Amino acid sequence: MVPILEYQRMRIRIHLLLFVSSFSLFTAAQTSSSSFSKKEIEEDLSYLYSSLKEAHYNPFAYVSEEDFKANYLKVRASVKKDSFSLLEATNLFQKVITAINNGHTSIEFPGQSYGEYAYSGGTLFPLEIAFENKKALVRKNWSGNDSIAVGSEVLSIAGVPMGDVLSGIYPQISAEREYFKKVKIELYSFPRYYWQVFGEQDEFEVEIMSNGSVKKHLLKAVSVLEGYELKRTEVINAEMRLEYLQSSAYLNPGGFGGDEEKFRQFIDSAFTDIQSKKVKNLIIDLRNNPGGNDSFSDYLVSYIAHRPFKWNSSFTLKTSKFLKEHIRKNNDTTEFFWQEALRHKDGEIYDYAFEEYQPQPETKRYTGEVYVLINRQSHSQSAVTAAQIQDYDFGTIVGEETGDYPSLYASIFQYQLPRTGIPVNVSKGYMVRVNGSTREEGVIPDIYIKDHLLDEEDEILTTLLDSLK
Repeated sequence: MVPILEYQRMRIRIHLLLFVSSFSLFTAAQTSSSSFSKKEIEEDLSYLYSSLKEAHYNPFAYVSEEDFKANYLKVRASVKKDSFSLLEATNLFQKVITAINNGHTSIEFPGQSYGEYAYSGGTLFPLEIAFENKKALVRKNWSGNDSIAVGSEVLSIAGVPMGDVLSGIYPQISAEREYFKKVKIELYSFPRYYWQVFGEQDEFEVEIMSNGSVKKHLLKAVSVLEGYELKRTEVINAEMRLEYLQSSAYLNPGGFGGDEEKFRQFIDSAFTDIQSKKVKNLIIDLRNNPGGNDSFSDYLVSYIAHRPFKWNSSFTLKTSKFLKEHIRKNNDTTEFFWQEALRHKDGEIYDYAFEEYQPQPETKRYTGEVYVLINRQSHSQSAVTAAQIQDYDFGTIVGEETGDYPSLYASIFQYQLPRTGIPVNVSKGYMVRVNGSTREEGVIPDIYIKDHLLDEEDEILTTLLDSLK
């Protein structure tokens, strides 16, 4: 039998590992060096700046070239001391790449630094926050101060208004708009980001509004491990699941990545079972979904499609000298996808055509009413899939607007900065949703139902089920 204390430690280690692996926060490419010289930082800043301009499909889609350069020069001018930690280096480079305002072009949350901080006895801000109606509201309270109720509004921390606190965090987050930045703060969590930007603190003076009354509280920091990681449930939690609720089948396909054969087997068996039950409605849940690959999502859609389909109306890619060098070093150059990139001229944008995907035979596919659940945490390919289903009228979209755009700069490739080894994700492609719209908005549901993160209730699913009775 495992002792209780050791069991708790095991759970913490597993939780951190899941957090890290889910968002690729630790990578094999991370450098073994714990500090970098001013020269190394400056060289990587220059490399990052030039590579983004060359490799990104359209680096100036959401920012002018002048503003992008001015931001880079400002960050570079801030490099004054002689030695930088990995965390400090990551923070600097993020401020350059996030200026492109593209969610898929990013340097991720500093997972290696966070892990080291956690296991060295680090502490965090004790309130988790969700953003509703332009307010920062307490989602979870691990401070031990029971007078701070869930749903209370956080007005300030250490005398700094929450608007200014968020303004300090935003430069570390790659996103097209403020709505998506807040989505990512909820995703990775406010306490983690607050530590990244403002560092370790022993206590926090917070100003809280509750029931129209404003009070100040002095809160002690909590342990990263026992006080936070062991207690938190990650926002991204999609998992393969089929169950029957009233007259409806509820299907969560899980994320669109991993073992594709296992995914297909689950989808096959799920729809075989659904067909045998002859239910009136099918609810497909794409909420809290990380997205992934179209080969997964198209296979799911083939079971509800009544005609051939694609997952986009156009998909174009940009090649470059930088990308070609990366391909020759890291990819199978016999594959058609990479051959196309190598064949075109440096800087050229070219079409990459997809064949129409065929529906399943009529005897296998579902022909009843289909409802697809989305929320602001439906990311990347899950948002694209919801838009695809909406545009082909394969189902009714229910929930709230996604953070990700369904027409987006994506098709990521990753490279490492030469001196620090920090991984960089860059969008080399642009895809347009099936209906051809390039409006800068998420997937807009046909039936709007607010997803409140402040409670454990499932408002979207419950409200839909009630309407289907």
